[in-house]
Amino acid sequence: MFKNPFKTFGVIGNIEAVSYLLLVCIAMPLKYAAGMPQMVSWVGMIHGVLFVAYVVAIVAMLIFRKLTVLQGLIALIASLLPFGPFIFDRKVLKKAEARMDHATPVKST
Repeated sequence: MFKNPFKTFGVIGNIEAVSYLLLVCIAMPLKYAAGMPQMVSWVGMIHGVLFVAYVVAIVAMLIFRKLTVLQGLIALIASLLPFGPFIFDRKVLKKAEARMDHATPVKST
């Protein structure tokens, strides 16, 4: 998984997005409809850690020049939307990965 930074970044983004959906679609309704605030505490903490990991992954992708600054900004904005990282992965990340694959020269032996 760590050999391809795009796939690693996509996995981190997808896990973060799932945690966000769990927080919004399950934990929050349980808090307000069923009186179970502890669900928000647990899922919220997990989501917070995953969000920080996603932001660190964005910064790493920018440092290693796998993403442009605009793509990094779009990734950050996408992380604030419930399905954003899924869409970012499908639309932007796949194009960036394809661009990098065509830019790297093939070694011949």
